[in-house]
Amino acid sequence: MTQSTENRLGLPLHAIAHGRAGDKGNRSNISVIAYRPEAWPALLEQVTEARVFETFRPLGATAVTRYVLENLHALNFVIDDALGGGVNASLAIDRHGKALSYRLL
Repeated sequence: MTQSTENRLGLPLHAIAHGRAGDKGNRSNISVIAYRPEAWPALLEQVTEARVFETFRPLGATAVTRYVLENLHALNFVIDDALGGGVNASLAIDRHGKALSYRLL
């Protein structure tokens, strides 16, 4: 998401949710978790596969799959080919999943 992207609550994503991330090979796994239940509908509606893909496409991402974790008020995204060949193969500084979760927020 871009810094100017705001949800229907009028707040930037990082103000209503936090992220957790991991990585395996050239695949990043990022979760976006609502701080409060009232933010959940905005996350569900606006943090889509398409928007996440557009955020990571400049890094080489080829696909994004979204998983809805309704009981946790969370979304989990699996992003293929976003790590520059993998954490150990990438020439980018700190291209780990945790850095990419901040990019998404």
